[in-house]
Amino acid sequence: MALKHQPLTVKLAVIALAMFGFGFALVPLYDVFCDLTGLNGKTAVTAATAEAAQIDTSREVVIEFIARPNKQMPWVFKPEVTRMTVHPGEIHIMNYLAQNPTSRMIVGQAVPSVSPGQAALYFHKIECFCFTQQQLAGGKDMLMPLQFYVDPALPSQFSTITLSYTLYDVTSAWTGDSAEPSQPGE
Repeated sequence: MALKHQPLTVKLAVIALAMFGFGFALVPLYDVFCDLTGLNGKTAVTAATAEAAQIDTSREVVIEFIARPNKQMPWVFKPEVTRMTVHPGEIHIMNYLAQNPTSRMIVGQAVPSVSPGQAALYFHKIECFCFTQQQLAGGKDMLMPLQFYVDPALPSQFSTITLSYTLYDVTSAWTGDSAEPSQPGE
């Protein structure tokens, strides 16, 4: 009787292993898909160079800034301005404000996202607090700078770009042995 079901058992085992392998490979495949298509609004994780781009004064692009802490992050986190009109090619600096209302030091990491996703390819951060982890002492606050420009090659269909940051508490993962956070709160 057991031999009768052996081919079915083998087929089911192969299917289960294939499903597990596909599930395991899904995250890297998704990252490759996003890199190729520009979807998902992922921005660069390293600084762009401040190129001497020709400023396109014939166009204006509205940049919207959103900030939110993750549910486990107790900081107050917000942009100084929520909206800015720029000309493609112009370099701009704006700040985000972080406040730590607790009595303990917390290390935060901001993760950016751009919407619409295809516009992420044209939004360049020269300097960003999101490139490093931010340490902030309890009861303190700090300004976190963002220096950016919109590439003049941005397709004309995009007139508004939304930059959103989610701030995560990474204190438990931070050992202090690595490079110092870029702006320690004192």
